[in-house]
Amino acid sequence: MRLILTLFLFFVLVSPLHAQEELFGLSGMLQNAETGDESYSWQLEYLEELNRNLAFSISYLNEGHLPSHHRDGHTLQLWARTSLLDKRYRLSAGIGPFHYFDTTPAQDAAYANEHGWGAIMSLAAAWHLDNRWIFQLRTNLVETADNVDTVSAMFGIGYELTPSARKAPVPESTPSAAASRNELTVYLGRTIVNSLDSEHSVATALEYRRRLWHYVDGSLTWLYEGDNRLSRRNGLCTQLWGVKSFLDDRLSLGAGGGLYFRLDHYQNLFNETYADRNISGIVTLTASYRIGPVWALRASWNRIVTSYNSDTDVLLGGIGYRF
Repeated sequence: MRLILTLFLFFVLVSPLHAQEELFGLSGMLQNAETGDESYSWQLEYLEELNRNLAFSISYLNEGHLPSHHRDGHTLQLWARTSLLDKRYRLSAGIGPFHYFDTTPAQDAAYANEHGWGAIMSLAAAWHLDNRWIFQLRTNLVETADNVDTVSAMFGIGYELTPSARKAPVPESTPSAAASRNELTVYLGRTIVNSLDSEHSVATALEYRRRLWHYVDGSLTWLYEGDNRLSRRNGLCTQLWGVKSFLDDRLSLGAGGGLYFRLDHYQNLFNETYADRNISGIVTLTASYRIGPVWALRASWNRIVTSYNSDTDVLLGGIGYRF
């Protein structure tokens, strides 16, 4: 994920100032390319054009629950695109890396969290409406060296965060950098263990975020993941973010990655409770919506990445104060 975050920051920094940006949600069916087993699939994607025929995207892809595989992950793709009929219809082909997290059965434990890399190749057809909404059909092919290969077909709805070139540009004010360099957010949410039974617990967090550069944030977060019968974990997270604002600075989207300095108290399969101080990884997608001059609602999807089969998803929502 560090590679994906680095590439995301690079593309954001070199992309055109007034490039078209789109946000998509898609869902559909997925099939194991080797066995024919079927499941569902869904995807959240942010896409930004680099020029008339090239774009890049960063997305979260969930591949459902195939037998012995609960796999999801993050992708970054480069797209070649062509437009038809006054840019109302667009055909695209994309390719890029897929960093996956897979929960599988294990011989010496209840489950295992496997991490790895693959490749994703996609074909998409989109229909752009005059009100900035988009309908899209897409197929994804995911190939890995040491995991299952899949093919999926999805339908989704998107929105143009900035208007396309066939529409008159919408003026957007430039926010004052000093007005929102700092943000303090209180969160409440849920921790979901990446196990075969998806145990869960209540999570809380307190985050301090600071704008370091025009598209770059840094953050420090105290995170408590609750007690979900498998673990009770808390610690300090530090992350670097690629962020971008839209809709007259009301909406902000970001992707972050960093380190989780944790203090664990958890019970293993042999009922032996112990404490473990160590460092894990954390990868987060976040969205913020300003509801006043200094207040904002923020939602964050955190993936805790461990080396001892205790990965979790921490879904948080909260209110932030900007100063």
